[in-house]
Amino acid sequence: MLTTTRTHGFGRLATPFVLAAALVIGGATQARAQGFFDFLLGYDYGGDSICQQFTGCEQKKLNIGIGFGKMGNAVGFEEEIAWAKDFFGSTPNGGDSSVLTVMSNFMVVPKIGPVRPYGLFGVGLMKAHVDMNPVNIISFSNNQFAWDLGAGLMVFFGEHVGIRGDIRHFHSFQDLNILGLSLGSGTKVNFGRASVAIVLK
Repeated sequence: MLTTTRTHGFGRLATPFVLAAALVIGGATQARAQGFFDFLLGYDYGGDSICQQFTGCEQKKLNIGIGFGKMGNAVGFEEEIAWAKDFFGSTPNGGDSSVLTVMSNFMVVPKIGPVRPYGLFGVGLMKAHVDMNPVNIISFSNNQFAWDLGAGLMVFFGEHVGIRGDIRHFHSFQDLNILGLSLGSGTKVNFGRASVAIVLK
Protein backbone atom coordinates (compact mmCIF):
# COMPACT_ATOMS: atom_id res chain seq x y z
CA MET A 1 0.00 0.00 0.00
CA LEU A 2 1.35 3.37 -0.97
CA THR A 3 1.69 5.78 1.95
CA THR A 4 2.25 9.52 1.94
CA THR A 5 2.37 12.06 4.74
CA ARG A 6 -0.32 14.57 3.83
CA THR A 7 0.45 18.26 4.02
CA HIS A 8 -2.22 20.11 5.95
CA GLY A 9 -2.98 23.73 5.36
CA PHE A 10 -2.06 23.72 1.68
CA GLY A 11 -4.82 26.24 1.15
CA ARG A 12 -2.99 28.67 3.41
CA LEU A 13 0.17 28.10 1.35
CA ALA A 14 -1.56 28.46 -2.00
CA THR A 15 -3.45 31.66 -1.12
CA PRO A 16 -0.45 34.03 -1.09
CA PHE A 17 0.91 32.33 -4.20
CA VAL A 18 -2.36 32.90 -6.08
CA LEU A 19 -2.36 36.53 -4.99
CA ALA A 20 1.26 36.92 -6.12
CA ALA A 21 0.42 35.36 -9.47
CA ALA A 22 -2.48 37.77 -9.92
CA LEU A 23 -0.20 40.73 -9.16
CA VAL A 24 2.40 39.43 -11.60
CA ILE A 25 -0.13 38.95 -14.39
CA GLY A 26 -1.65 42.37 -13.76
CA GLY A 27 1.71 44.09 -13.55
CA ALA A 28 3.07 42.30 -16.58
CA THR A 29 0.04 43.31 -18.63
CA GLN A 30 0.60 46.96 -17.74
CA ALA A 31 4.25 46.62 -18.72
CA ARG A 32 3.34 45.25 -22.16
CA ALA A 33 4.05 41.63 -21.26
CA GLN A 34 5.23 39.30 -23.98
CA GLY A 35 4.46 35.60 -24.16
CA PHE A 36 7.19 32.98 -24.47
CA PHE A 37 7.60 29.24 -24.98
CA ASP A 38 10.64 27.04 -24.44
CA PHE A 39 11.77 23.43 -24.83
CA LEU A 40 14.40 22.26 -22.33
CA LEU A 41 16.97 19.50 -22.02
CA GLY A 42 18.87 18.89 -18.80
CA TYR A 43 19.92 16.46 -16.10
CA ASP A 44 19.32 16.00 -12.39
CA TYR A 45 21.97 16.00 -9.67
CA GLY A 46 22.26 15.88 -5.89
CA GLY A 47 19.57 14.98 -3.37
CA ASP A 48 17.73 11.78 -4.32
CA SER A 49 18.95 11.62 -7.94
CA ILE A 50 21.47 9.07 -9.24
CA CYS A 51 24.16 11.72 -9.80
CA GLN A 52 25.27 13.25 -6.52
CA GLN A 53 27.74 15.65 -8.13
CA PHE A 54 27.03 18.45 -10.58
CA THR A 55 29.97 17.35 -12.73
CA GLY A 56 31.86 14.10 -13.30
CA CYS A 57 28.86 11.74 -13.16
CA GLU A 58 28.64 9.06 -15.86
CA GLN A 59 25.04 8.10 -14.98
CA LYS A 60 23.37 11.34 -16.04
CA LYS A 61 19.69 10.88 -16.88
CA LEU A 62 18.06 13.05 -19.52
CA ASN A 63 15.46 15.52 -18.34
CA ILE A 64 13.03 16.97 -20.89
CA GLY A 65 10.31 19.57 -20.56
CA ILE A 66 8.44 22.60 -21.82
CA GLY A 67 7.76 26.00 -20.32
CA PHE A 68 5.47 28.87 -21.26
CA GLY A 69 4.41 32.15 -19.76
CA LYS A 70 4.69 35.94 -19.97
CA MET A 71 7.42 38.44 -19.17
CA GLY A 72 7.16 42.18 -18.61
CA ASN A 73 10.06 44.60 -18.21
CA ALA A 74 10.95 43.28 -14.75
CA VAL A 75 8.68 40.42 -13.67
CA GLY A 76 6.99 37.42 -15.23
CA PHE A 77 5.08 34.20 -14.68
CA GLU A 78 5.93 30.71 -15.96
CA GLU A 79 4.32 27.29 -16.14
CA GLU A 80 6.80 24.43 -16.54
CA ILE A 81 6.27 20.70 -17.10
CA ALA A 82 9.36 18.48 -16.91
CA TRP A 83 9.99 14.72 -16.84
CA ALA A 84 13.05 12.80 -15.60
CA LYS A 85 13.33 9.15 -16.72
CA ASP A 86 15.10 6.59 -14.49
CA PHE A 87 15.30 9.15 -11.71
CA PHE A 88 15.78 6.52 -8.98
CA GLY A 89 17.66 4.22 -11.36
CA SER A 90 16.63 1.18 -13.41
CA THR A 91 16.79 -2.57 -12.74
CA PRO A 92 18.29 -5.40 -14.85
CA ASN A 93 14.86 -6.95 -15.46
CA GLY A 94 13.56 -3.83 -17.20
CA GLY A 95 12.00 -1.91 -14.33
CA ASP A 96 12.31 1.86 -14.32
CA SER A 97 11.37 5.02 -12.47
CA SER A 98 10.57 8.63 -13.22
CA VAL A 99 9.71 11.98 -11.65
CA LEU A 100 7.29 14.44 -13.24
CA THR A 101 7.16 18.07 -12.06
CA VAL A 102 4.44 20.59 -12.93
CA MET A 103 5.39 23.97 -11.46
CA SER A 104 3.94 27.49 -11.48
CA ASN A 105 6.71 30.05 -11.03
CA PHE A 106 6.93 33.76 -10.25
CA MET A 107 9.93 35.31 -12.03
CA VAL A 108 12.03 38.40 -11.42
CA VAL A 109 13.45 38.91 -14.91
CA PRO A 110 14.89 42.38 -15.65
CA LYS A 111 15.48 43.30 -19.28
CA ILE A 112 19.04 44.41 -20.07
CA GLY A 113 19.06 44.73 -23.83
CA PRO A 114 19.04 41.22 -25.35
CA VAL A 115 20.05 39.68 -21.99
CA ARG A 116 17.56 38.72 -19.25
CA PRO A 117 18.98 37.33 -16.00
CA TYR A 118 16.30 35.92 -13.72
CA GLY A 119 15.44 34.30 -10.44
CA LEU A 120 12.25 32.34 -9.78
CA PHE A 121 10.23 30.64 -7.09
CA GLY A 122 7.11 28.51 -7.40
CA VAL A 123 4.90 25.69 -6.19
CA GLY A 124 3.25 22.79 -7.96
CA LEU A 125 2.99 19.02 -8.27
CA MET A 126 5.70 16.35 -8.11
CA LYS A 127 4.79 12.83 -9.23
CA ALA A 128 7.23 9.99 -8.47
CA HIS A 129 6.64 6.70 -10.31
CA VAL A 130 8.40 3.34 -9.84
CA ASP A 131 8.01 0.09 -11.83
CA MET A 132 9.97 -2.80 -10.37
CA ASN A 133 9.52 -5.09 -13.37
CA PRO A 134 8.65 -4.81 -17.09
CA VAL A 135 5.07 -6.09 -16.78
CA ASN A 136 4.15 -3.62 -14.01
CA ILE A 137 3.10 -6.27 -11.48
CA ILE A 138 4.70 -4.08 -8.82
CA SER A 139 4.12 -0.44 -9.67
CA PHE A 140 3.78 2.68 -7.51
CA SER A 141 2.94 6.31 -8.11
CA ASN A 142 3.02 9.10 -5.56
CA ASN A 143 1.63 12.62 -6.07
CA GLN A 144 3.08 15.31 -3.81
CA PHE A 145 2.94 19.07 -3.51
CA ALA A 146 6.37 20.62 -4.13
CA TRP A 147 8.26 23.89 -4.46
CA ASP A 148 11.18 25.01 -6.59
CA LEU A 149 13.78 27.76 -6.53
CA GLY A 150 16.16 28.70 -9.32
CA ALA A 151 18.11 31.24 -11.32
CA GLY A 152 19.38 31.54 -14.86
CA LEU A 153 20.01 33.67 -17.91
CA MET A 154 18.24 34.24 -21.23
CA VAL A 155 20.04 35.67 -24.24
CA PHE A 156 17.99 36.66 -27.31
CA PHE A 157 19.22 36.82 -30.89
CA GLY A 158 16.79 39.21 -32.52
CA GLU A 159 13.20 39.73 -31.42
CA HIS A 160 11.88 36.18 -31.25
CA VAL A 161 14.55 33.51 -30.63
CA GLY A 162 16.92 33.00 -27.73
CA ILE A 163 18.66 30.47 -25.53
CA ARG A 164 18.22 29.89 -21.83
CA GLY A 165 20.29 28.16 -19.16
CA ASP A 166 19.37 27.70 -15.52
CA ILE A 167 19.81 25.72 -12.34
CA ARG A 168 16.82 24.82 -10.17
CA HIS A 169 16.23 22.96 -6.94
CA PHE A 170 13.03 20.98 -6.36
CA HIS A 171 11.70 19.91 -2.95
CA SER A 172 8.55 18.03 -2.02
CA PHE A 173 6.43 19.15 0.93
CA GLN A 174 5.72 15.50 1.81
CA ASP A 175 7.69 12.38 2.66
CA LEU A 176 7.79 9.56 0.11
CA ASN A 177 7.23 6.08 1.56
CA ILE A 178 6.34 2.91 -0.36
CA LEU A 179 5.31 -0.25 1.53
CA GLY A 180 6.92 1.23 4.60
CA LEU A 181 10.24 1.62 2.77
CA SER A 182 11.72 4.99 1.89
CA LEU A 183 13.15 5.89 -1.48
CA GLY A 184 16.26 8.03 -1.79
CA SER A 185 17.17 9.88 1.38
CA GLY A 186 14.10 8.61 3.25
CA THR A 187 12.77 12.12 3.83
CA LYS A 188 11.31 14.61 1.41
CA VAL A 189 12.23 14.13 -2.24
CA ASN A 190 14.69 16.80 -3.37
CA PHE A 191 17.11 17.28 -6.25
CA GLY A 192 18.80 19.88 -8.41
CA ARG A 193 18.50 20.27 -12.17
CA ALA A 194 20.75 21.94 -14.71
CA SER A 195 19.18 22.65 -18.11
CA VAL A 196 19.41 24.55 -21.38
CA ALA A 197 16.50 25.57 -23.57
CA ILE A 198 15.49 27.20 -26.83
CA VAL A 199 13.18 30.15 -26.15
CA LEU A 200 10.60 31.50 -28.61
CA LYS A 201 8.59 34.66 -28.07
